[in-house]
Amino acid sequence: MSLVAGVDSSTQSTKVLLVESETGAIVDSGKAPHPDGTECHPDRWWEALQRAGEGILDRAEAVAVSAQQHGMVVLDENDEVIRPALLWNDTRSAPQAERLIAEGGGPRSWAEETGLVLVASFTVTKLAWLAEHEPENAKRVASVMLPHDWLTMKLRGATAAEATTDRSDASGTGYWSPRTGEYLPDRLVRALGHEAALPRTAAPNEIVGRTPSGAAVAPGTGDNAGAALGLGLGSGDVVVSLGTSGTVFGVSDVPAADPSGQVAGFADATGRFLPLVTTLNAARVIDTVRRLLDVDHADFDALALQAESGSGGLTLLPYLDGERTPNRPNARGVLAGLTTGATRADLARAAVEGMLSALADGLAAVAAQGLEARRVLLIGGASASEAVRQIAPAVFGVDVEVPPTAEYVALGAAKQAAWALSGSANPPQWNVGDTAKFSGSSSGSAATAVSEQYSTLRDETASWASHQ
Repeated sequence: MSLVAGVDSSTQSTKVLLVESETGAIVDSGKAPHPDGTECHPDRWWEALQRAGEGILDRAEAVAVSAQQHGMVVLDENDEVIRPALLWNDTRSAPQAERLIAEGGGPRSWAEETGLVLVASFTVTKLAWLAEHEPENAKRVASVMLPHDWLTMKLRGATAAEATTDRSDASGTGYWSPRTGEYLPDRLVRALGHEAALPRTAAPNEIVGRTPSGAAVAPGTGDNAGAALGLGLGSGDVVVSLGTSGTVFGVSDVPAADPSGQVAGFADATGRFLPLVTTLNAARVIDTVRRLLDVDHADFDALALQAESGSGGLTLLPYLDGERTPNRPNARGVLAGLTTGATRADLARAAVEGMLSALADGLAAVAAQGLEARRVLLIGGASASEAVRQIAPAVFGVDVEVPPTAEYVALGAAKQAAWALSGSANPPQWNVGDTAKFSGSSSGSAATAVSEQYSTLRDETASWASHQ
């Protein structure tokens, strides 16, 4: 039986899975950490991949890399990294995002051409920041890549001229069109100030090269597209991922173009599209409040479930480190409704309801782009929280399911590797296991009250910011 490897190079670490290509059964795994921060030298990712993949990659007949999206990797004419990569969660390019929107025809023009309305996360804004703040480095840029592009190139022992990307990751740059599948070089030049080489966009199941040991290398994906592939999403399935960031996404047959900027019109890893909403603050909201309450995870869950829906009138707007959706890079968290009667349990529940309410806004946004959720799948670290599982259906207004805990991004990369190795028209169908199901059908009025509390505070803070 053939073995394939899937790599997840995330913000925090590299995970590698060795998987049976026919069944998806996991044979072996490895993990290595990344440095903290909002910028990172790509060499650190490569070192982590080598550590995590030791004794694994050399057993695989094919390999693919899924990685954090949007990171800016810039190389000189000798294929040397010019500076540490600015990561998706680095918000310093917010002013450049606003400038590029204005200079590029406004939000509607960007949404129609690129599927995106720019925020600081997207690669093109980071190139504009580089040109403005590090002009000498900007002048040296000969090629621009994303984290998964660079790692795929390293696995192949290839040069920048031979580098490849895929539709899903290219669609998060701001200089590639999901509608046409082509680069938009004018958008890149406007940001960087000059032309630069870009990786070729490979077909979803293409073998783009081989490792020095002869293993086939598939194109790889962005992390969310990798998770969608790993989960085997079907029509009407919408994922809410609760990791460092929060994401809402599902697979669609039509591209999204949201001029409000709430929905990013990404491509997926199979030739379809992946409308997606991202928040900067998800599991970290619970972790922050848990530390303030000085309790462990189990005690936090117990506290949150002791409180009634609505948290005794407490409402948390969870923009702790700025926010991407809505685009408020300089925002901070707001706790409203505090009275002398507030309890520790109210605060714990307010953290859960606030985090989930921000994601409920995301569900409404993708629904407006034609992706109505018939089933919500909860994944990511915070999906293990019993409080999150039980409260989510009421906040979302739809039943939720929690798949078995798994490294779905790495599993999606492994599935793509198996797909490329097989040469078949469609990716393999792997059984991810039984899901745990949670219903909130009896709590409609309570869910409405929570939604009203949250939306009132969200809109009030937007009004405050506009008058400052």
